[in-house]
Amino acid sequence: MSEHYDVAVIGMGPGGEVAAGRLLKAGKKVVIFERELIGGECAYWACVPSKTVLRPPEARMEVQKSAGVSGAELDWEDTAKYRDYMIRNLDDKAQVNGYAKRGAEVVKEEARLTGPGRIHAGGRDITAEHLIIATGSDPVIPPLEGIEQITAWTNRETYTASTLPERAVIIGGSAVGVETATFLARFGVKVTLVHRGQRLIDREDPRVGELTLTYLQETGVDVRLGASAARARRQGADSIIELKEADGGDGGEVAADVVIFGTGRKPRTKGLGFERAGIRLGDRGEVLVDEHCRAAENTWAIGDVTGIMPFTHVAKYQGRIAADAILGRSRTATYEGIPRVVFADPEIAAAGLTVQQAQQRGLRVAAAELDLANTITRPWTYEKDPRGHLGLLADADRNVLIGAWAVGPIAGEWIHQASLAIRARIPLETLLDQVAQYPTYHEAYHAALEKLEL
Repeated sequence: MSEHYDVAVIGMGPGGEVAAGRLLKAGKKVVIFERELIGGECAYWACVPSKTVLRPPEARMEVQKSAGVSGAELDWEDTAKYRDYMIRNLDDKAQVNGYAKRGAEVVKEEARLTGPGRIHAGGRDITAEHLIIATGSDPVIPPLEGIEQITAWTNRETYTASTLPERAVIIGGSAVGVETATFLARFGVKVTLVHRGQRLIDREDPRVGELTLTYLQETGVDVRLGASAARARRQGADSIIELKEADGGDGGEVAADVVIFGTGRKPRTKGLGFERAGIRLGDRGEVLVDEHCRAAENTWAIGDVTGIMPFTHVAKYQGRIAADAILGRSRTATYEGIPRVVFADPEIAAAGLTVQQAQQRGLRVAAAELDLANTITRPWTYEKDPRGHLGLLADADRNVLIGAWAVGPIAGEWIHQASLAIRARIPLETLLDQVAQYPTYHEAYHAALEKLEL
């Protein structure tokens, strides 16, 4: 005889945790399934460890660029120790006990669906009136001849390493590749970054990629654009990557101690029985959901598994949407203006549409770019030889902001002004009437808005 619950949550990454917590607080009888560690990829192998190890080099740079202060040195051993503390030494006992105390049934097994609202895990058969799928994603390592011969890492090995390599090749120039290159290079690793595209961070406006390239090269990273890995081989202790150019030509080769793949992720849906529960999958294996994150009757999906926006903050947002739907407070998920941040140095942040995306939608737009050091005071009080650019994109017919990007110190903090303006569709007239604290980076918005030619 199966056990029955009000809600079953499969996957306890950030989205699953938000949903489960909300439902437990509302008094629901909840069972949670997690095959690895409660907290998911983000807490142990991605967001938390990567941002933890990126902070010391950032702090050293702040010292180096500040007037009248010196002496900051990096200590990898101490950094790694604090990182291990932040990732709980890959131990989730406290989280398991915490959910149990809150009334949840915790099942540390991989769950498979056997039918609508029916789950099999660890020899147990469980049913639930409502089901939330939050199984996340897995790293994608493209087929590569000879890969079995080399030392190949993903984010997991990179951000749990106790000893850093002397040389690393990073395949992929998106957020993961850029953050990883920044981290390793600042800790003294000789880094080569290989990206098949003609610009880095190519989901954003071209100017963002240009600035990112400049700052990575200043950090000492050897960036190879328009190149990809053709073959891999072992040569003594070296992992060798043979490269080819975008036009098919020979791109030479590069040797390293490790090869790190930052080549994307895929939704984790294979072999979990989703089709038995009436859940439809898209071309990339993602769970297809409606505007309420509903995947099938009494079934919701949230986070990376939906393939919508693979960010932790989106998973948490969708977790709130799904839980509220179960609690009878259904609302529509909207993705306009959600921020996207790459925690490089300086930070790279964006929200809303790019110029190309807006033009593809047939919008009449106005764009403006600002060099912060030439416009506002804060960059000069923050650092010597200041860095920082802001770009804004407006719908010229509706007079609202529809896109923004920023490359500069703590840009991930001040991009939220643009995010709110885009999501709330605040009129440009209202934005121009705002008064920013002096001196702050937020002042740049007013200056950039005044440059828009509508």
